[in-house]
Amino acid sequence: MKILVINGPNLNFLGIREKSVYGNEDYDYLLGMISEKAKSTGADIEVWQSNHEGAIIDKLQEAYFNGTEAIVINPGAYTHYSYAIHDA
Repeated sequence: MKILVINGPNLNFLGIREKSVYGNEDYDYLLGMISEKAKSTGADIEVWQSNHEGAIIDKLQEAYFNGTEAIVINPGAYTHYSYAIHDA
């Protein structure tokens, strides 16, 4: 199964800022966990991160055409403020 994991704004700052809220593990730790899950399940998982709303929309639209079967998205603050990502 081909899965796309999209992480939005500031997720690349995990473990760097507001550790009391987001924890001590960094973004590379998250990538490692996802990689291990891909290996154990045999899934083809692509992880991608951007701080730019338009780039996230482009990636969502690209996934429509490239055989992606599932998308997991953590759009960060765009969860509440982006009708464009919701629409894509």
